[in-house]
Amino acid sequence: MPEISAAHNQFAYSVSEISTALKRVVEDNFGHVRVRGEISGWKLASSGHAYLKLKDTGAVLDAVCWKGVIGKMPFRPEDGIEVICSGRLTTYPGRSNYQLVIDFMEPAGAGALMALLEKRKATLAAEGLFDESRKRPLPFMPRVIGVVTSPTGAVIRDILHRLSDRFPCHVLVWPVLVQGENAAEQIAAAINEFNAPQSAFPTPELLIVARGGGSLEDLWPFNEEIVVRAAAASHIPLISAVGHETDTTLIDYVSDRRAPTPTAAAEIAVPVLSEWLLTLVEHGARLLASVTRNLQNQQDKVTGLARGLPHPRRMLENSIQKLDDWSERLAASLPAMLLQRQQQLAISSAKLQPLSLMQNIARYTQDVANSASRIQRLAMRAIADREDKLKALAQLLESLSHARVLERGFVLVQDSNGTLVTRAASVSSTAALTLTFHDGNKTVRAD
Repeated sequence: MPEISAAHNQFAYSVSEISTALKRVVEDNFGHVRVRGEISGWKLASSGHAYLKLKDTGAVLDAVCWKGVIGKMPFRPEDGIEVICSGRLTTYPGRSNYQLVIDFMEPAGAGALMALLEKRKATLAAEGLFDESRKRPLPFMPRVIGVVTSPTGAVIRDILHRLSDRFPCHVLVWPVLVQGENAAEQIAAAINEFNAPQSAFPTPELLIVARGGGSLEDLWPFNEEIVVRAAAASHIPLISAVGHETDTTLIDYVSDRRAPTPTAAAEIAVPVLSEWLLTLVEHGARLLASVTRNLQNQQDKVTGLARGLPHPRRMLENSIQKLDDWSERLAASLPAMLLQRQQQLAISSAKLQPLSLMQNIARYTQDVANSASRIQRLAMRAIADREDKLKALAQLLESLSHARVLERGFVLVQDSNGTLVTRAASVSSTAALTLTFHDGNKTVRAD
């Protein structure tokens, strides 16, 4: 009888029971942990949840990050970034492995964020988004300015106060979050909406994207790719005023102008109205002085030219005398001219007497009759000549007709097609021939 081992008396777990037991052990002992590692295989599912691995030089840990947690992260995770994740360890029975359920993720110090920043900066620069040729000049005196910033805090107050002091204009404020969850999406959406055709408010001529100072993590939404691309695609000139003078974000590279502070952005956006009014007054005074001086010079020139001209009265004296002389001559010449015209009229009237007209008509009538008689004689003579020529040609045609040849005993021979037969060799035996005599036709057959 075989020996029975004591192990056969141990309790047998089902697969589900052992998996549940292991899950309880892991979760009880690692209910909250902080893990530092490098992101690898970051994959965002269609559900919005993310699956990734955390690795270091000696091991790899699977991890999952739910959709609600991703939206609260201060940055967008990418492969290769070293992070510190807070969460709990659990098991996944479907694959018999353990994983970290992440509740919060942050870069592992400023160095990790700077590495991500430099990587993203190089990618966008390679696309040409930072080229100086893309930057546009700012409008000199914008009538409408759009401001994208937080509706609370000192930033918007400083901008509005400085614009009011320098050059009052219409300001449209688009309130957004400037840090934390959904900040990047709101900033990008505000820029895009300002650039979209609107009927509810006037289209701004200039945009200011502003935020106060803060840490690298606080300013991170302005380094997000969605914000940078929205600023690059803006057809409205854009000033970036994010952080203090020493702070630099990626939106600064694509903006048309970077301001060291939000207050400086307002100073760049508009000129000082009082200074321009003073400048206009100065230019107006200079223009008035120039016009007055020019008019005085022209008046002096006219006065100088007038000294060289004779007095107008003297210039008219000769003309007045000539007018008087011509008036007297005109009065004397009118009666003589009228007498001359009367004599010419009498001569012309004498030529128009009825007797003279009748004689001219009779003479012209006789001339017409003589011409008609000559034309009739010439026409009759030409017709007779043409008739004689026609008769001669008819006689000649009659003498040359083939009918005269047939009267002398000749015969015209044609085949069945009516073709004239001139050679015996061209006639086949038994062919039907038509013989034409001067008095009629006969049909014969060749043999």
